[in-house]
Amino acid sequence: MSLRYLTAGETHGPQLTAIIEGLPSNLQLDFEELNFQLHRRQKGHGRGRRMQIEKDTANIVGGVRHGKTTGAPVALVVENNDWKHWTTVMNIEPIEGSDEDKRRVHRPRPGHADLNGGLKYNLKDLRNVLERSSARETAARVAVGAVARQFLAQFGIKVAGQVIRIGDIEAPANDLPVDELIRLTEESSVRVVDKATEEKMTAYIDQIKADGDSIGGVVECIVEGVPVGLGSHVQYDRKLDGRIAQAVVSINAFKGCEIGIGFEAGILRGSQVHDEIMYSEERGFYRASNRLGGFEGGMTNGEQIVVRGVMKPIPTLYKPLRSVDIDSKEPFTAQVERSDSCAVPAASVVMEHVVAWEVAKAFLEKFGGDSMEEIRANYDNYLTQMGRY
Repeated sequence: MSLRYLTAGETHGPQLTAIIEGLPSNLQLDFEELNFQLHRRQKGHGRGRRMQIEKDTANIVGGVRHGKTTGAPVALVVENNDWKHWTTVMNIEPIEGSDEDKRRVHRPRPGHADLNGGLKYNLKDLRNVLERSSARETAARVAVGAVARQFLAQFGIKVAGQVIRIGDIEAPANDLPVDELIRLTEESSVRVVDKATEEKMTAYIDQIKADGDSIGGVVECIVEGVPVGLGSHVQYDRKLDGRIAQAVVSINAFKGCEIGIGFEAGILRGSQVHDEIMYSEERGFYRASNRLGGFEGGMTNGEQIVVRGVMKPIPTLYKPLRSVDIDSKEPFTAQVERSDSCAVPAASVVMEHVVAWEVAKAFLEKFGGDSMEEIRANYDNYLTQMGRY
């Protein structure tokens, strides 16, 4: 069974829409949990006014009956509350009026998709680009990932995330159980477990905002309970770590991804990098360490999946950068659209969900079936097979 999804919608349009294809039947969905994950995306110190306007909820309008998936495509809708202020500007019908009436954008912002998209699609109103390239689209991806997360939970797989760094402030390393990590980061406005670090980060973000600037950081996602053998070594596009890396870098403003110790592996000796193989009657085969982040040969090895992503500072600044008007070709300082000074804590939540999606997709490829019962039987049989190895 192939699992896939598409999203549609603009940041100031009426709604975001997502369609998931390939979910099995009889997956029980918790709607409160689904909307809780959307709420998590909107939290975090440094968010802008948009988060005060939108109170995201996902309405399921297809593929679910009496709380369970039917095997048909699942359609989700996340309404944009701000749409009521944009009904003329974003109307699908032609409208009369000036560029000002249409809120035409002809001054591209550095670091955004504005100019590239305008050139590629031959669009003279760059609003047609920025409306879709906005990080607002990640609300739909979190909704989709939240469904995948509930699927994984049926098989004991848990997903957690935390902020590792904001600017030059780094959180101290921890080795907390996943459940404790989830609890503590949920209590933090910047998704760290250390209170002293939280205070430093929030003060730092406030200073960045006062300076009219923005700041990025590094976030980490941990997936626990994943069986050996998701992904494959036999073809480049079946390597699960590669697919996760692509998903992470696809998140708005993300510029890099590392698995396990990641780039640090380039400065260490082999004896300091590779995870030695151990065996016990109780655990079977396992690794003495997890420097490779749960992957070898593009496949999961049974250890925790550990993924980090780096987010650049948001490019919309209240201290605007230089650009060029596409009409006059004259220089100007870029106009400001509503923005966040720091969206790293929220990006941590988005990353959890794109990673959860890729793991769920690989899980279904391995243990595929048309119903949860069939998948469960396939999974249990595989565990029995591994136990006999």
